[in-house]
Amino acid sequence: MRAHYEQMIRDTETRARRHLAAQNWDKNSPYYGAFVMDDGVYMQKHALYCIADIGAVYLCADSAMYHDEALLDSMLAGLDYVRSTQHENGLFDYITCNFFSAPDTAFCTGIVVHLAKYLKKKGALTDGEAQLLGKLDPIIHDGGRGLLEGGFHTPNHRWAIAAMLATCGRMYGEDDLIDAAQAYLREGIDCNADGEYSEKSAGNYNNVNNQAMLFLAEALGDDSFEQHIIRNLRMMLTYLEPDDSIFTGNSTRFDRDRLVYPDGYYWYYVYLGAKYGISEFAAMANYIVKVMNEKRLLSPNFLIRYMLHPELIDFESDACGMPDTYRAHYEDSGIARVRRDGYTYTVMCGKSDFLSVHNGGIKLAVKLGGSFCEHRAFKAETMRMDEDGAFHLHQTMRGWYYLPFPEKPPTSDWWKMDNASRPKKLGPNMDIDVVIRETEDGIDVDIATSGVEGAPWRVELAFSGIDRISNEHMTMPVHGDEVLVLRDSDFTVSSGGVCRMTVGPCFGAHHFTEGKEDSEARTPGAATVYLTDYTAFRHVIAIRPRA
Repeated sequence: MRAHYEQMIRDTETRARRHLAAQNWDKNSPYYGAFVMDDGVYMQKHALYCIADIGAVYLCADSAMYHDEALLDSMLAGLDYVRSTQHENGLFDYITCNFFSAPDTAFCTGIVVHLAKYLKKKGALTDGEAQLLGKLDPIIHDGGRGLLEGGFHTPNHRWAIAAMLATCGRMYGEDDLIDAAQAYLREGIDCNADGEYSEKSAGNYNNVNNQAMLFLAEALGDDSFEQHIIRNLRMMLTYLEPDDSIFTGNSTRFDRDRLVYPDGYYWYYVYLGAKYGISEFAAMANYIVKVMNEKRLLSPNFLIRYMLHPELIDFESDACGMPDTYRAHYEDSGIARVRRDGYTYTVMCGKSDFLSVHNGGIKLAVKLGGSFCEHRAFKAETMRMDEDGAFHLHQTMRGWYYLPFPEKPPTSDWWKMDNASRPKKLGPNMDIDVVIRETEDGIDVDIATSGVEGAPWRVELAFSGIDRISNEHMTMPVHGDEVLVLRDSDFTVSSGGVCRMTVGPCFGAHHFTEGKEDSEARTPGAATVYLTDYTAFRHVIAIRPRA
């Protein structure tokens, strides 16, 4: 994809110039050679990201910055700073969180290992290139040795560590590193049949895992690792929203509900689309570049990957786009994604915002909130798709109370008592069923509660990206964080006159006020409409997205 490659050269040059402007050249500073971040902090991980960008254009013969001596000086100084922060055992700190950290060392070395691979593959090196490799090699090699100490916190850390153990073992001919990688791989890759990794992080950790799988496939000569990426990429074809951002509402990590575009997936669509002849992957790669251009954002940052795989520079596909209609029920992941008529809706098991609807600039998150014993919101325990295609969510909230111990406990201190072993009085239970069914022009949300009488509950409708709410009684401009309880008729929200969404009928049996037994916090920056009633109740709410 030559046009993409050429654009990446220009955009990586732009990144490199920005990094150069942020480099510390004060020889009296302990951060000499480092690159300051926006918050004023210096960190070796950030320095390595900067060096990776600078190195890509320094080594790219098609770049106007090819073999620029100023870039070489920058990288050598930056790598000296990085080396000064590396512990004797090869490990790095992630100074805002983790210290003597194997996973962060894997991430750090993984950032620049592509530069080292390129230089080793190139063969005959100029003096400048040899100096660069001479600085990179000990950082990467010692980092790989440090990974033998291990230690991780999250699922993706295992694969980052294993990938760099295997990669360094192959690069430096040290088989004990490859053996150490196998200890992690024995646990099995946590990518389910849907293509979902454990952390469900579509906005970030999917691609941490995808990169690790590519490293492992190459280092171990085992293409089976690529099948995990392929499943994930197929799933992600159904995760783009009408504004071309990624749906992140199912993530268990920091990217949940953040605005993220799909540029991080670009290389995997190109590389595996070409390798396995998957036409929709090539089309998605073209679409991702189109999205980034339309958003006036820099192109995906994969120049060095093209340099390592020059055969893909002229791999071309005329196809461009992603599926505009789909209906995907990922049972293992507890999520359904549907796109039709220019809008998407998402149904999720185990989440309080069990339904999301995205219509252009309008985002709606639906919750069912209230208090019942320790419960503060409906979170479906089960989710199934009925024969007619409707999604049925169910939860039984079980009430209980402690009873006295049958015999005198050994202590009167409540906090030292074995309260987990106390007998309990069970009940009552509250059953909640939600059925989400498509109609000709939208969806109906059928909500029924039973088992408990007289509890004040509410449907929470959190709207983002709107500028107006109106019904037959009023029209109100919206700036964010407004709260309304609407009692009758339908209402309409709109965004810049471009798109709108009609919801109703409303109901308001009580005037909800937040208090000590409130449910989860409202969505920041969203206008929230409450529909209220006392249990037991059943209401059908029609949601009609319109362009």
